[in-house]
Amino acid sequence: MKIISKIITGFFLGLCLSASAQPVSFDSLMKKARLEIYDNPAHTIHIGKNLLQQEKDIHRKISIYQLLSTAYIAKRDFDQSLQYLLKAKETAEKTNDPKIRTSVLISAAIQYQQMELFSKSLETLNEADQYLDQLPDHLQEKHIEKARSFAIRGMIYKSQSNSEIALEKFLISIENFDKTQHKHLTYSNMSVVYYNIGYCYLNLNQPEKAHEAFVQSANYARKNKAKSLEAFALKGMAEMYKQKKENETALHLLIRAEDLSRNTGDLILNEGIYKEMSENYLAMGKPHLYQIYSRKYFEMRFQREQNELSSINHSINEHNKETLKKSTAMKTRYHYFTGIISGIGCLIIVLLLFLVLKLRKRNLLYKKEIHELIQSKTTD
Repeated sequence: MKIISKIITGFFLGLCLSASAQPVSFDSLMKKARLEIYDNPAHTIHIGKNLLQQEKDIHRKISIYQLLSTAYIAKRDFDQSLQYLLKAKETAEKTNDPKIRTSVLISAAIQYQQMELFSKSLETLNEADQYLDQLPDHLQEKHIEKARSFAIRGMIYKSQSNSEIALEKFLISIENFDKTQHKHLTYSNMSVVYYNIGYCYLNLNQPEKAHEAFVQSANYARKNKAKSLEAFALKGMAEMYKQKKENETALHLLIRAEDLSRNTGDLILNEGIYKEMSENYLAMGKPHLYQIYSRKYFEMRFQREQNELSSINHSINEHNKETLKKSTAMKTRYHYFTGIISGIGCLIIVLLLFLVLKLRKRNLLYKKEIHELIQSKTTD
């Protein structure tokens, strides 16, 4: 179940928002790259890197960085994904556009959730909410980003075995996706949310609702021709049938899922499929096939964990950089205020000395006048 709690959250990174109108050639290439991001991420990366080499516009560069981050997530290369996401975040800090800042921060929160850095993910989501509140209610991007934010919160609760709370967040996410004008842009995202809803219902022992959610997930995946997302949905259905001890039906679905995911290179998807296949073969009394798929499962798991370790190391380094940056800023402010206070203190001391000297001078003058007045009376 630990693996299930992390599955396909990275696909939400694919919904990158552009801040301004862009040339047709750029739009068409980005559209092509996004369409292939789930089933042919290597080609998406090729397109993205070529676009990045010739791009100067800051908003477009952010979109490309997010695209590349998503493509590497699809390949389960968390290290490279994080690197491009941090570039997007760094570049976004140079603009005051709340739409851009919201999109990048929520994408970063998704990345942190994927790495099981839940506190960091929630902290980033809270930061994103500050920019999200600045967007007008009629803007469809606000509904999309709000949907992504609730979806990732739901995934965090699901990972912590709070299925009821997670389900509430997922349903709010679906409501916001439904409010968008161009729903085809959110099909893949809705597929992911329904997939997670299915597992929430499974955990709550409501198999009929779980099956309905997995069917919805598969339908939305097909609408966007996202084979890997459809494979995830089929894997979810297979787990439901496995729990009902209908192992042959489960294996039939898993074989279809394996065929759909053949060219994606998605480590988590393949890991989940192989794990389910090995368990079903074991339940059916086929030890030879169990050993084959069990070995494949552990190979995928090892590769995924290596990628995650590398990514976590970079995340720790980035956190240290942010902490150092904040510490330096605090020290600068401290020295600044110390300088101001010292300057004011010196000025006050100078003024006091000036007043004291002035008063002393005046007292000496009065003393002299009194002395002269006494002498004049004595003479008289």
